[in-house]
Amino acid sequence: MEPDRFRETQALFARALAVVPGGIYGHQTPAMLVPGAYPYFFARGEGARIWDVDGNEYLDLMCSYGPIVLGHNHPRVEEAARHQAAEGNCFNGPGRVWVELAEHLVALTPWAAWAAFAKNGSDVCTWATEVARAATGRKKVLVAAGAYHGAHAWCTPVPDGTTPEDRAHVVPYRYNDLASVDAALARHMGDVAAIMVSPFRHDAFHDQEMPAPGFLPGLRERCDRLGAVLILDDVRAGFRLDLRGSGEAVGVRPDLSCYCKALGNGHPIAACVGCEPLRDAAARVFFTGSYWTSAVPMAAALACLRELEASDGIRHMAAIGTKLRGGLERQAAAHRLEVRSSGPPAIPFMTFVADQGSFERSRAFAAACIAHGVYLHPHHNWFLSTAVGEAEVARILDATEEAFREVARWQ
Repeated sequence: MEPDRFRETQALFARALAVVPGGIYGHQTPAMLVPGAYPYFFARGEGARIWDVDGNEYLDLMCSYGPIVLGHNHPRVEEAARHQAAEGNCFNGPGRVWVELAEHLVALTPWAAWAAFAKNGSDVCTWATEVARAATGRKKVLVAAGAYHGAHAWCTPVPDGTTPEDRAHVVPYRYNDLASVDAALARHMGDVAAIMVSPFRHDAFHDQEMPAPGFLPGLRERCDRLGAVLILDDVRAGFRLDLRGSGEAVGVRPDLSCYCKALGNGHPIAACVGCEPLRDAAARVFFTGSYWTSAVPMAAALACLRELEASDGIRHMAAIGTKLRGGLERQAAAHRLEVRSSGPPAIPFMTFVADQGSFERSRAFAAACIAHGVYLHPHHNWFLSTAVGEAEVARILDATEEAFREVARWQ
């Protein structure tokens, strides 16, 4: 790590190691980045830009791993949050905005009849499986192998501290492979409560994969035929592909849909929306937290959704993401580097074919981008916000041109 550029990050991390296990844990751990190349602590954000604690500025292509959809410190979202905070945040029961946000989500979603709220994607994904079990009286939940549905014991990608019993009723299938789904269903015939799926495959350390024609409708048909619940984990993609839910963008309507990340533009909130036949089961499954009715994040979420609609933000992210992807592919070709672009334009990712899954060139590319003021990730998908415009894309491509040049020296 450059001693001058990241002096304060180094000092804070040394202090953190003394009082926090691992210093920084979870998906933001420095172990997931490029040693020596990244800052670990941040001071502020504005629009498409973030500043680390040493004062270094970056164009942000990670958006806090997804929550920032309108840009950091968005004035309308923060105004709504401040107005609610002046009235209060945490009460003995929900505030008016609890109802208003639920009404807004139901009105946005063509198939939904109700909404419930929590704080994290893990919360709502786990609860959705419980609602499915309560509704069907069955135990098994099918999930795509390698998919991330949160950090709870049944689904965490790092099973230390969990037991085999925590995963006893979780059954894997292969994304985009209906034959593997059918095999899983056959092994557990009569005991499948739900199939959980993401609108597209976005596993870390893997090129993203859009749903093959017929795959998601095939899951829908199987759930309908077997009386199982189709759960869409829209935590990562929600409100970047379609305001009505990513299912509308990829051609499937689930029974339950789980949201988090972009819902509050950085304020802590998650939601699950559901269809009318699951209302009774949802009411019976105990689901609560001391801060889950907090009014400030709900006011922020309502303002975020309204601003996305008013600004046509989803169309903007798709257009600007397409422009960015085209620029990256032209630069790679000019340097005779073969790359794979994957995922929807608003949630892009790029890998180097020659790496063959090692991510060696991706790490060198990401480190060079950071050095030139662009923050992206070597093996996790990136995110766009509506704050990224043509000027920001031009600045990003200036940085990536230098990064491609550095990777090309390996040829």
